[in-house]
Amino acid sequence: MRNRICDWVLIVVIGFSSLLGTWVNGYELDDKEFHANTTEEMLSFLEDVSNFQLSAAATAYNPLLVGLTLIHGAAAKGAVCMDGTLPGYHLHRGFGSGANSWLVHLEGGGWCNNVRTCVYRKTTRRGSSKYFEKYLAFTGILSNKAEENPDFFNWNRVKVRYCDGASFTGDSEDKVHNLQFRGQKIYLAAMEELMSKGMRYANQALLSGCSAGGLASILHCDEFRDLFPRRTRVKCLADAGMFLDVRDISGGHTLRNMYHGVVTYQISDSLAPRSADPHGVWQACRKNPANCSPSQINFLQGFRNQMLKATQRFFLSKQNGLFINSCFAHCQSERQDTWQLHRPLETGTLNARL
Repeated sequence: MRNRICDWVLIVVIGFSSLLGTWVNGYELDDKEFHANTTEEMLSFLEDVSNFQLSAAATAYNPLLVGLTLIHGAAAKGAVCMDGTLPGYHLHRGFGSGANSWLVHLEGGGWCNNVRTCVYRKTTRRGSSKYFEKYLAFTGILSNKAEENPDFFNWNRVKVRYCDGASFTGDSEDKVHNLQFRGQKIYLAAMEELMSKGMRYANQALLSGCSAGGLASILHCDEFRDLFPRRTRVKCLADAGMFLDVRDISGGHTLRNMYHGVVTYQISDSLAPRSADPHGVWQACRKNPANCSPSQINFLQGFRNQMLKATQRFFLSKQNGLFINSCFAHCQSERQDTWQLHRPLETGTLNARL
C-alpha cells in the first residue's frame, strides 16, 4: 500500500474480541466446543459464529433483507470466485440526506493458504457464489433504521461478498486444482459496477470491512480514495482488520507463517494457537480470563502494548484519526448489539468526523 494513508482518516477497530473471548481456539456454541487446527480456519469460524449470532438476533426484530446481485460482466475481466463463478454484492439505496453518500463494506471470512484449505473453500460460500445467501440481513453499520444506525442509515450501503480467500488481493490460479485467485480483479470489478450505479457522484464515501474484510479495507484504502475527485470526502474503517506480526506464546510467529502461505500460494488464535500450546497450558486461560496466571496476563498486556506501538505512527500527522477499542465480539460493526454498545459519540458526530 502506498504511503498515502495520511491523506484521510483511517479508523481502526482492533479485533481483540475481549482478548480471551472469541479469538481463541476453543469457542462455545450451543454447548459444543469447536477446535480449529489452523489460524485461518479459526478466523473463518469466528466470523461464522458472528454471523450465527447476528442471524439469531435478527429473527427478533425483522431486519432489512437485501437481495444478491451478481456482477455479470466480471467473468470477461477475469474477476471470478475461486471456483470460477461470478462475484456479487448486496446493495440498498440511500435516500434523503444520504442519497449521495456511499458505504462499501467488504465481507470477511478468514483465508486459505494451501491446496487443502483452498480446495475445501471453493465448496463453500467463501469460495463460490453458488453458495451465497440470496438475501442478507443488513444490521449494525448496514441497518436502515435511524435508531439503530444514526450515522449511515440513509446512505447507499453495500456489502461486497468475499470469495477469493486472500482479502480481495492476488491475481493468479492453480490450474491443477482448478482454483482461481482473483481477489484484486474482484475488488476492481465490484468498484466499477458500483461507480456505474451512482457511486461516482458520491460527496462522501466510506470503505469498511471486518476481519479479512477489515484487512482488505486497509489494503485497498488508497485505491478507493483514487476512485473519487479530491472534493469527495473518503475514509476507511477496519473492524478487527489489523493483525500484528508478534510472537505467540511459544515464541513463534503463527500469523507470519500463515500469511506467508497465503502470499506464496496465491498472491484470537494469533497468540495462543493449539500448535504453540501442545500441553494445554493456556487452555483454561483461553476459556476464561479469570483463570489466567500473572505471567499469562503480562504476556497479553505485552501484546496490547505492541499493538499501541504499531499504531503510533498514524498520530504523526494531524490529518490522521484513530478510534481503537477492545472488542467484545469479532466483527462488531456488523452486529446490532455491539454496534450500538460501542458507539461512544452522540448521534451524528461520527458522521461529522468522517
